[in-house]
Amino acid sequence: MSTVGNFSDVQMSDERWMEEALRLAAQAELAVEVPVGAVVVCEGKIIGRGWNQVIATSDPTAHAEIIAMRQAAATLANYRLAQCDLYVTLEPCAMCAGAMVHARLARLIYGAADPKAGAAGSLLQIARHAKLNHQVDITPGVLAGRCMEQLQNFFRQRRG
Repeated sequence: MSTVGNFSDVQMSDERWMEEALRLAAQAELAVEVPVGAVVVCEGKIIGRGWNQVIATSDPTAHAEIIAMRQAAATLANYRLAQCDLYVTLEPCAMCAGAMVHARLARLIYGAADPKAGAAGSLLQIARHAKLNHQVDITPGVLAGRCMEQLQNFFRQRRG
C-alpha cells in the first residue's frame, strides 16, 4: 500500500473516532455543559469516554479528556496509556495536556483549536514540550469545522 493510502486510512479512522467524540459533546450540551467530548482508543476499540461535567459534578477537573482517561486507565488497570490515542473535539487545556503527558499517551487528535487556552500548540505547548519526559504526538484539526460549529452554536444560544 502506498504512503498516500496509509495516510488516507489513518485520516478515515481519525474521523470515525472524532464522530464519537462529537456525539459525546452533544451529551454535554444537553446537560448545559460546554460541549466537549473525548474518547480514548486502544487497539481499535474505545476504552474510555467522557464529556464535560464540571457543572454537574462541581468538579473543576471533570473535563471530557480527564474523564475519558480515567475510564481508560480503569479499563486497562494501568495509569499508563502508552498504546492509546485520545480524540477530543477541542484542543486540551494545560491541565488536560499535562495529564496526557503523565499518562504517556501515544497520540492526541483534536478538532477545534483553542487560541485562548489550548495547550497543544495554540497558546501553550505542554503536550510536546521538549523539556518534559514524554511528548505526545499531535494531530490537530480533525473535523475542525464541525467541532467549532458545535461550540459556537452553544455559546451563541447561551448569549441569545
